[in-house]
Amino acid sequence: MTKILMLHGVNHNMFGKRDPEHYGTITLDQINNNIQELAKELNVEVETFQTNHEGEFVEKIHEAFLAGVDGIVLNAGAWTHYSYAIRDALAIFTGPIVEMHMSNIHARESFREKSVFADIVTGQISGFGEESYLLGIRAAVQAIRK
Repeated sequence: MTKILMLHGVNHNMFGKRDPEHYGTITLDQINNNIQELAKELNVEVETFQTNHEGEFVEKIHEAFLAGVDGIVLNAGAWTHYSYAIRDALAIFTGPIVEMHMSNIHARESFREKSVFADIVTGQISGFGEESYLLGIRAAVQAIRK
């Protein structure tokens, strides 16, 4: 069965409470439930993981590589804009990588416009709110099945 790792980054455990203008009122648990419903529909396995610790995020990417996970979808949050450690870990991964964001990072503060992952990911999705997660999973599945 196709296996995808969905990585949630820093502060995402606070969805539903944090900046509803940009992130809505949906919680991380609700997002993960929606992801699991889509996974069943697409006949794939999706492991979800959230941490506020950059090293744990990197370790999870390493584990995915070593375990032969087929694809990664990630919303790294603020780490997107400066974490070369996460970028280097992603560069090791050999399957498709989809970077996604709930808000349109190109329509926000200037520091959010840059992604240090942009040149190594398969593609990016941003600006569709909670639907960005489902679009990211669909994009990863499509890239894996090609």
